[in-house]
Amino acid sequence: MKSYIITVNGNAYDVQVEETGASSAAAPAAAPAPKAAAPKKAAPAAGGTPVNAPMRGTIVDVKVKVGDKVTNGTVVAVLEAMKMENDIVCDRDGTVAAVCVNKGDSVETGAPVITINA
Repeated sequence: MKSYIITVNGNAYDVQVEETGASSAAAPAAAPAPKAAAPKKAAPAAGGTPVNAPMRGTIVDVKVKVGDKVTNGTVVAVLEAMKMENDIVCDRDGTVAAVCVNKGDSVETGAPVITINA
């Protein structure tokens, strides 16, 4: 055993460290397995009105699919930002023409989440 005095934030601590005789070199870590490819995201539909992400974050849920009828105030997706979940709502009535994100996607402010046709 080796004895050390360690000072943290002005407080001194007397600690003892045991030598085990094991090699100090760590074994190399295995390479991480490649991620499965996510389904391809749809591009915003031409002529439709996009519903955009209000802030940067991660999509934790997509509540609609192509062809769904939506009205003003319908929650279309849930975005997590700064450890808070925020509903993304559409601002008009229409039909979902494209879903541009998948669950788990990171999005930037203003990125299209869905596209609505009137």
